[in-house]
Amino acid sequence: MSRGVVVVTGASRGIGAAAARALAALGHPVVVNYAGNVEAATAVVAGIEQQGGVAVAVRGDVASEGDVEHIFAAADRLGPLAGLVNNAGVINSKARVEDMDAGAVARLLSVNILGSILCARAAIRRMSSRNAGSGGSIVNVTSGAAKLGAPGTYADYAASKGAIDTFTVGLAQEVAAEGIRVNAVRPGLIDTEFHAAGGEPDRATRLANTVPMGRAGTVEEVANAILWLMSDSASYCTGTIITVSGGRALVP
Repeated sequence: MSRGVVVVTGASRGIGAAAARALAALGHPVVVNYAGNVEAATAVVAGIEQQGGVAVAVRGDVASEGDVEHIFAAADRLGPLAGLVNNAGVINSKARVEDMDAGAVARLLSVNILGSILCARAAIRRMSSRNAGSGGSIVNVTSGAAKLGAPGTYADYAASKGAIDTFTVGLAQEVAAEGIRVNAVRPGLIDTEFHAAGGEPDRATRLANTVPMGRAGTVEEVANAILWLMSDSASYCTGTIITVSGGRALVP
């Protein structure tokens, strides 16, 4: 992949922030997208700039068509688009399906599924050879929950990530002849503040003994998988989903 611009959604924290920092270290100008935490996004940008990289923080709700265009317009100002990391996502508090709030589920599906599709659409319009683009790479961030189902806790989140698995495979075949590769990373148990959003801040520590390697993964380890899929070393990979789970079997 060329050293063109990469948009990383949900990049103010966790896996997104780690991916943004790693891509910038390789020489990519990076759009650090965030939904609300401007202080965190600004800190990610400042860290990148301190290392000599180029980055800009751009607020935007990926479930909004207008906001997505705003995000990618900022990328256009930095240069030609070379990649997208579809990382933005939300999770609801754990609950059985019978107790879930319809509005909260609708919002989750809008961000996690529609948001990924809208961002991919914007990226394809810029990168596809059909549109005079130079090609590029899209990496979606899915979850081990898509395989485990998350019964009694996060079945809505798991369903949204199952959709991303399917979307990855379908889109990869759709744009393969247009110079765009589409892959995904499937994290298992990763030590990130995302667990707190689901009401379980100690989840990574509590479940570490369920992982064959005996620990939760780090956001940097997931980011490294993203970087490989975006790199020329993965030039014959599309429709591929890499599991980063410490050996934990992601089957029901």
